[in-house]
Amino acid sequence: MNFRHEWKHEINRAELTALHTRLSAVLALDPHALGGSYSIRSLYFDNLQDKVLREKINGVNNREKFRLRYYNGDLSFILLEKKMKYNGLCRKEQTPLSHWEAQALSKGCWKTLASSSQPLVQELCRNMLFQGLFPKTIVEYTREPFIFIPGNVRVTLDYGLRTSLSPTGFLDPTCATIPVREAPAILEVKWDGFLPSFIRDLVQTPGTRTSAFSKYAVCRIYG
Repeated sequence: MNFRHEWKHEINRAELTALHTRLSAVLALDPHALGGSYSIRSLYFDNLQDKVLREKINGVNNREKFRLRYYNGDLSFILLEKKMKYNGLCRKEQTPLSHWEAQALSKGCWKTLASSSQPLVQELCRNMLFQGLFPKTIVEYTREPFIFIPGNVRVTLDYGLRTSLSPTGFLDPTCATIPVREAPAILEVKWDGFLPSFIRDLVQTPGTRTSAFSKYAVCRIYG
């Protein structure tokens, strides 16, 4: 997978509504968004020195983070993802996990998976051993995804950011999460080689600017 361009903008409720209307009229919905949206729950890994958090806050140019993720409370499809950022471009690698594998990783039990046949699982296990990564924070939100095939463009509206005081309930869809106070909605635009001008016009919102907003970093205010 090649590296992709990415924009992020913090938006308010009125801007969210206006963008939803504009994007719905022009772009196709992601076919996975039954009913127009889906929920995402992720579990991020960090170490005792907050390596991932500090690299984000300090704007380290080349960085990476690992997370587990599933959608709409469906535990039959769980992913391990590694998201990388290099020189302002983004790339994501992912591999599916069994419930047992996800449960082991969510408990920090890397030894049972160190000999996994999946290279990405092996890499996370090595980082848990040598960097001290462990399950840190649950991040949960709702996403409205839109797509435009030329340029492999993906535009998403994320809102309703929530977190948990403990990562132990990650695989329990009924685990209580709490809203992140004053968290904005987020407009994200991702594309490969080019971004069509009409999409640039669609996502323009007066007064907003590209930001380095991190859902993980915002959720870390709770621990």
